[in-house]
Amino acid sequence: MKHQKEIQVLYFGSKSMCIFKGAVLNSRFKVVPAVYLIHICMNKILLSLRKNTGFYDGYYSLVAGHIEGNETMTQAMIREAYEEAGIELNSDCLQMKTVIHRKSDDRESVDFFFKSSEDMFSPINREPDKCSELGYFPLDALPENIIPYVKKGIFNSIQGINYDETGWNESLIR
Repeated sequence: MKHQKEIQVLYFGSKSMCIFKGAVLNSRFKVVPAVYLIHICMNKILLSLRKNTGFYDGYYSLVAGHIEGNETMTQAMIREAYEEAGIELNSDCLQMKTVIHRKSDDRESVDFFFKSSEDMFSPINREPDKCSELGYFPLDALPENIIPYVKKGIFNSIQGINYDETGWNESLIR
């Protein structure tokens, strides 16, 4: 880029400011989209135990990941399922169950939880550097250490809650 050395980007939590030749340029607020696979079979759900990611290591999550540029949510879910667990999904078997708009200290995220209608998978841990365990757990005996918003997404999906928000001062929302 011709002016690359003249551009400076300053970050303030979830906000950023671009400075070009000393002038402040407007920058849009950004939200981080992610997809999660809810696969329940015989009253068991597929979970992965995170490690070495720097985010909720030692906690269980669903097979999940961030959206990359130029892909739909469904495409991202299909890609992540294969990359993380060797699961080959078809878009026809995926159904959007719930969305959570989530605020944390450093960013806002929108999490899309897909349910798969496929039968039991035989997942393969394709990311052993980021996942120490991948397997099915009984819904009535889930591990205690599940990421809180992921647990909320699982239960919202089961209870038919299509949309939720978390992380804001609740008194401001109501």
